[in-house]
Amino acid sequence: MASPSSPSKPRSVLVLVVLTAITLITITSRSDNGIARSIRGVARDAFGPIGTLGAKVTSPIGDAFSGISKYRTLKKENEKLQRDVDRYRSQALQSADARRERAALLRLDKFENPDDIKTLNARVLGASPSNFELTIEIDRGSGRGVALYMPVVTEAGLIGQVVSVSRTRAVVRLISDPRSSIGVRLAESGDVGIARGVGPGASLPITNVELDTNVAVGEAVFTSGLQDSRYPAGILVGTVEKTNRPSPGDLQRSVSLRPVVNFRRLGFVKVLLWQGAG
Repeated sequence: MASPSSPSKPRSVLVLVVLTAITLITITSRSDNGIARSIRGVARDAFGPIGTLGAKVTSPIGDAFSGISKYRTLKKENEKLQRDVDRYRSQALQSADARRERAALLRLDKFENPDDIKTLNARVLGASPSNFELTIEIDRGSGRGVALYMPVVTEAGLIGQVVSVSRTRAVVRLISDPRSSIGVRLAESGDVGIARGVGPGASLPITNVELDTNVAVGEAVFTSGLQDSRYPAGILVGTVEKTNRPSPGDLQRSVSLRPVVNFRRLGFVKVLLWQGAG
């Protein structure tokens, strides 16, 4: 029984053929006669299929490396595009914020200054988190002429009064703070009273309004310039939100006002460089 052929024989034959072809090409490479050219041709013909096979074998490997290189290039380009998108988005947001701030400052300039008092624009830096101390901090202080008890407004109307000052900062007590009191005048009747803060989001009750005063809901309420001259006269504070008909035994008219300023959306304010009695 014949023994099976060894699997190494075809490999040996292949190696022998390759070596023979290489030898023939090398030997004849220095000669250019007809016999040498014929030998080189035969050797190349014999070696050609092996070269083709090698090319076919190595082609997928080359394609794989090429694909990896292209992937890395595309990844880098994609990362650059993403950085560009992020940069443009950031620039667009900054531009939008700048336009918003400019619009806010332009609105602030619409404040109707009753006595042509000098003013100073300021940015709101933060607000007190407490419901018992309703204040904001602004980025202007004594170095820019801000002093205690100066009134602070927006384009809509009064927001409060300076109660603490450093060289570069100041604290403003809002009119809704329970410690705040404002001398006010009703626009229609001219009657005066005192509006007091009672906390965040609440209307301000007005005391000392005469029983026979005719008060209408929606009526404008301005600072009176009285009440120890805490504020100059003529600054809009709010509008009448509620008023009740007097009952027998009442000593004064019950009136409350709604501030015209939204204290939760304060970005820029204007300090009136005016000092009354404090």
